[in-house]
Amino acid sequence: MFDKFLLLLYKTFKLTDLPQYKKLYELLRKHIEDGVYKEGDLLPSENELCAVHGVTRPTVRHALDTLVRGGYIKKHQGKGSIVISQAKEIGILSIQGTTSAVGENKLRTKIVSQPKIMQWPDHFFFELSDVEKESGCIFMERIRLVNNVPVFYDITYLPNINLPRFCNRKFEDRSLFEILRKNYQIEVTGGQQRFSAIPANEEISKFLEIKKNKPVLHLERRIETSRNNFVFYSCLYCNTEFHALSGTF
Repeated sequence: MFDKFLLLLYKTFKLTDLPQYKKLYELLRKHIEDGVYKEGDLLPSENELCAVHGVTRPTVRHALDTLVRGGYIKKHQGKGSIVISQAKEIGILSIQGTTSAVGENKLRTKIVSQPKIMQWPDHFFFELSDVEKESGCIFMERIRLVNNVPVFYDITYLPNINLPRFCNRKFEDRSLFEILRKNYQIEVTGGQQRFSAIPANEEISKFLEIKKNKPVLHLERRIETSRNNFVFYSCLYCNTEFHALSGTF
C-alpha cells in the first residue's frame, strides 16, 4: 500500500514539475495526432494560446518551436502555425519516432526481451563514455509490426543513469520515445545513423518471418536527447520489401 502511495506521489510530482512549454506542447501534439487539428489547419494564435492557457509569449513560442522540430507544424509569416501532413511512409529516421509516423492503430510492438540491467557488450558499435561504461546499460529487444507484419527487429541499449522504474514499465504496444518524453522528460533531438545491407541470419529471419539470407537493412543508431550527456543506442534490422523508410533526423 505504501509503495502504491509513493508511486502516485512520484507521478503527481512529475506531472506538476513539467515545464509550462512542455505541458502546452504535449496538449497541442495530442490534438494534432487525434485529428482536432488536421493538415492545413491553423493552430490558435500566440495571443490566443497565451490567453487560454495563462502562459507567457516565450512559453508559447518554445512549445510551437518544439512542434516545428517534431514535424507537426510549420510557421508561415503572416498566417501563423500551420499543421502539416504526417509521414505516410515509415518514419523510423524521424525524431517523432515510429509510432507517430505509422499511427498507433497500425503499429504493434512485441517484446522479445523485457528490459534488464546488464554490462555493455564487448566491442560496442559506438564509442562509450567512461560514465556510461561504469553505469551499465538497460537492454531490451522488440519487434515492431505494421498491419500485423513484422517489419523491424530492434535491439535497444540505454545508459542505466537516472531512469527509475524503467524496467518495470509496460512496453508492449507502447512507444519508447513517448515513454521517455512523458515519464522522464527526455526528448529525442537528433542523432547519428549508419546503414548497411546484410543477409538475414537465422535469428533475424525468424523474428522478421523472412527467408534466411534475404537482404535486410541494418541501422546502427546513436540517439541524442534533451537531457545533458544522455544518449541511447539502437541496433535495428528492417524488412523494407513492402515499406519505404523516410523522415528527418
